[in-house]
Amino acid sequence: MTKLHSCFRAYLAALLVLAAVPAAAADVKDLFAIDLADYPGKEGRVIEVSYPPGAQDVVHRHDAHAFVYVIEGEIVMQLKGQPAVTLKAGQTFYEGPTDVHVVGRNVSNTEPARFVVVLLKSKGAPSLRR
Repeated sequence: MTKLHSCFRAYLAALLVLAAVPAAAADVKDLFAIDLADYPGKEGRVIEVSYPPGAQDVVHRHDAHAFVYVIEGEIVMQLKGQPAVTLKAGQTFYEGPTDVHVVGRNVSNTEPARFVVVLLKSKGAPSLRR
């Protein structure tokens, strides 16, 4: 019985340590930005987001039209008030200027995921707001 309790305590301690370790952060690269001459005060921006294994985003919004294209891996995306969707390479997702992004994460704990986001937004406005 003592051995069982010791094993249980060790297992519980390991779970607590894992829960305390934050998930890896997403790596965001700015790829391209351009003023949209036909839309004064607006700009287009292209970014690449790489999720390491197990990575997830914080709740955020873009104050922009955001068009997502998954390049590699699988990601889960969810907007406030909407069901979560799982996207694989080649699939797309849309986020509107008033949407709050409540879930963004890599499905895999062993493989990376990457996607490109095209943002259409007000010139000079931040690409991300928490």
